[in-house]
Order: sequence, then structure tokens, then C-alpha cells
Amino acid sequence: MRSRREPESLEEQLAGRRKPTRFGRMLEELGTISITSLSPQAKGRIERSWGTFQYRLKSELRIAGATNAREANLLLLDFLPRFNKRFVVPAREPGLAYRPVPDGFNPDEVFCFKYERSVGNDNVVRFGGHRLQIMPTNGRLSYVKANVEVHERMDGSLAVYYKGQCLPTRSAPPEAPVLRVRNTVRSIPGASDSRELALYVATKTAKPRIGRPYKPAPDHPWRRHFRVHTDRG
Repeated sequence: MRSRREPESLEEQLAGRRKPTRFGRMLEELGTISITSLSPQAKGRIERSWGTFQYRLKSELRIAGATNAREANLLLLDFLPRFNKRFVVPAREPGLAYRPVPDGFNPDEVFCFKYERSVGNDNVVRFGGHRLQIMPTNGRLSYVKANVEVHERMDGSLAVYYKGQCLPTRSAPPEAPVLRVRNTVRSIPGASDSRELALYVATKTAKPRIGRPYKPAPDHPWRRHFRVHTDRG
């Protein structure tokens, strides 16, 4: 999760807003406004509630003799109604505040992790150790270079979306390794073992050494003065 003190990225500056966190994105898609507790009093109320549950539940579990998760969950069915009846505060307005679920709502498309990916030249989307082959759909055979959205759902399954539409996919085969030409020596006379073979290859592939430039001696003919002959006849 990014800190709000970090400088805004170029995309955030162009959009005029900070990119929401994954939880913030989910709340936006649900049409829910998150009101953070910015005062010590608001934070203290929730902390007192957690403190009450932590200390009281330990005593309740010990009295009931619960030793596993199943027995603890059965205890909550009796403890929570008693706790709420004792500390409940009547609402100012009667009725339910929950909104009805809209038609066509798919919880798997909201309660998930979403990642942006680009389709490769083989029409495959890479995600971690997975390779998802996109199948032809809506008269389109290929999605090469298209920007898609990969949804990682709560059950671990993956789905690929393009412009809000879920694309049919299947697991692609593993990527074939890249084969490269290797340097081989067919026949080497006198090479009876691997050491001689390695020495031969090293001598043939070694770069020639560049020696110092030739400098003639002081009495070299090149250093003598040249005599110019002229024809006066």
C-alpha cells in the first residue's frame, strides 16, 4: 500500500487524483464512501471494542472449555447475541440502511485482485508462473499488444478481461526454450582427452595479442639523412 506522503506519479497528475488502493478500488466499484477516523475519539471507540472482545472472549472460551476452532465458532453463536443485547445503541432512524443488490451484480468481478497486463505476440498473457492463451471471441482472432486486466479471485482462479468483457482462456503450454548454435570441434588430431581439447579450443579462439609498435634503431638506414641529387646538365 502506497503512502499518501509519496509524490504523485505522472498518471495520477494527469488524472487529477491519486490511484486508489486495492481496498479503495473495491469500495468505489461498490459505490461505498470510506470515512476514515481522523480523531482520537473515533479511533478510541473501535480500540475499546477490540479490547473488550480480546479480553472477554478469552474468559468465555476458557469457561466453555473450547479447545478447537469448531467449538469456538459455536460459542460465538451464543456470545454475540448476549454482547449486542447488553451494549446495543438504538439507531436514530428505523429500518435497514443496506441497499438492494443491483441486477447483474457479479461479486467475483469486485472481490478480487486486479492487475494490468499486455498480451504477448503469441496471444498469451503472462501472470506469475501462469500462461493464459486467449481464445477467439466476438469475431476477433488475436489480442496481441492489447492491454487487458487479469483478475485473481478469492478461490485462486484467474480470469482475463478486455474492456469489461471476460475473455475465454485456457492454459497455454510452457514456453519453448531458445536454441542457440554451439561451437563444436569435429576432429582434432592428437586430442586424446578433454584437457587437450580445451587447450586446442582456447588457442584457436584466443584473440591475437597486439605488440608494441616497431621502433627502428638509431643507426637504422631509415634514420639517415636523404641526399637530394639534381641534374645540372
